[in-house]
Amino acid sequence: MRSSTICAGPSESGGHKRVRLVSWNVNGIRAAYRKGFGEWLAAERADVVCLQETKALPSQVSPEVLEPPGFFSCWSSAERKGYSGVAVYSRVEPKSWTRGLGIPRFDAEGRLIQADFGSFILFNVYYPNGGMGPERLAYKLDFYDAFLEHAEALRAEGRELVVCGDYNTAHHEIDLARPKENATVSGFLPEERAWLDKLEGLGYVDTLRNFSGEPGQYTYWDQKSRARDRNVGWRIDYFWVTPGLVPALTSASIDASVMGSDHCPIAIELDVAAPNC
Repeated sequence: MRSSTICAGPSESGGHKRVRLVSWNVNGIRAAYRKGFGEWLAAERADVVCLQETKALPSQVSPEVLEPPGFFSCWSSAERKGYSGVAVYSRVEPKSWTRGLGIPRFDAEGRLIQADFGSFILFNVYYPNGGMGPERLAYKLDFYDAFLEHAEALRAEGRELVVCGDYNTAHHEIDLARPKENATVSGFLPEERAWLDKLEGLGYVDTLRNFSGEPGQYTYWDQKSRARDRNVGWRIDYFWVTPGLVPALTSASIDASVMGSDHCPIAIELDVAAPNC
């Protein structure tokens, strides 16, 4: 499919385009489509949609799921069937797609897609869950460090970055409903939160907190306990950007009204040079 929707025309800033980026852990793309994902995608009017936990190989989905009308797509799936996986839908073809970090122990789980849009590089990342024991927690922390080393190398080349996805960690107490009860639970452990502190210390900006310091803004709720009905949630899905993109950042939001997963979509809008124009 060939499209140039992002290049449809300049915004008021002249030569720039307002680009809407959305991220969503769909907890299974095939299940999400059965729950109305296609209708949501058509109505959302996003320029780029980043999905995590797709739980499918490209060969297991229909053509409309693999590459929805109006979009280019890139998939990175886990070797293990029905597990992990990320995908990106984009209305304009990036200058390049890259799957993974080039490290087999991480890339086998299909956790990262890098897309170069010229004015910024977009990372769609499904960071590991550390809640299945010490070995997986160590794997998660190793992944964090390997990703950051890769991202910082790109920054050293002068590139601006957008890093979105399911980070599987709530940063501060405000980012989950019950911080004291979860102080020893993976997803809010000191060593996990310290990595987000490090990210912030290097200048990366949590886009939602750039606009709002309000509590009660969550992106994930446990389904078994019907926690969403009571908004007993966690904010573990983020868009972080490098400092040079902050002036271009016009909004950041969470859409908790969208169902179909135990997570909800998040979005940002950037006023940047239109990709590939």
